[in-house]
Amino acid sequence: MSDDNQIVIPPSFIALFVEPGRTKPSATKEEIYARYDFCEDMASMLTEQANAKFWELGITQADVLERIYQGLTVADVGVNVREAQWVVTRLAELLGWQTEWTTGI
Repeated sequence: MSDDNQIVIPPSFIALFVEPGRTKPSATKEEIYARYDFCEDMASMLTEQANAKFWELGITQADVLERIYQGLTVADVGVNVREAQWVVTRLAELLGWQTEWTTGI
């Protein structure tokens, strides 16, 4: 990753790579950028599916997000549990959903 990269990675994502009691991430800038790019793309790709499920099934926004989270954590889609939580939280932001969804981790 070059230093002239214009993408700003949010602190909430960088925090996924900071171990408790530490201040510096456990991964390189390049690794964090690659994971962020992947997770941001995944959240964006899931917006259509989430919106469709919300209207098709007539369930709450929190229920839609929980179902997507469960799908991300049981399927081998390339994200760990903490990344899955970030993806779903970002998905809610992209959709403009104001919900109290939480995984409890």
